[in-house]
Amino acid sequence: MPIYEFYCKECHTIYNFFSQRVNTSKVPHCPRCKTPRLSRRMSAFAVTGRAKEEGDSDDLPFDEHKMEKAMQMLAAEAENINEDDPRQGANLMRKLTDMTGLELGPGMQEALRRMEQGEDPDQIEAELGDLMENEEPFILPGQKARAAGRRSLPPDRDETLYDL
Repeated sequence: MPIYEFYCKECHTIYNFFSQRVNTSKVPHCPRCKTPRLSRRMSAFAVTGRAKEEGDSDDLPFDEHKMEKAMQMLAAEAENINEDDPRQGANLMRKLTDMTGLELGPGMQEALRRMEQGEDPDQIEAELGDLMENEEPFILPGQKARAAGRRSLPPDRDETLYDL
């Protein structure tokens, strides 16, 4: 007895539907907003084989040793930072990105640029907080920045099992 997943664009949510038989054509209405325009999603499934052990970091998109070394060096430097000078905080962040190869998302880039000009970090957060809340602060090597906004985030998952 299969479970089908359907995505509601209006709610930006994935729902699970239980069917008593294999049903490849029925499309339910959204349980929340009742839209009839749900789209079937490919469900995750199990694959046999070697499972990754927790802590297995062979596929990390950055050099873990390089990151650890950068963090140790910057931690020592951060102890002597003047918290009243936003330029020093921005300088520390620039060093982190330079040493690790990480890139900043567009909102973080703008915030950092303004801190480098000496603007008040609280004022920057008040003006850019909503923008930065909806984006990844760091872009790993080989990835593209995602546009800010709800649709750039993964969809919500409603774990309720509905009847199809």
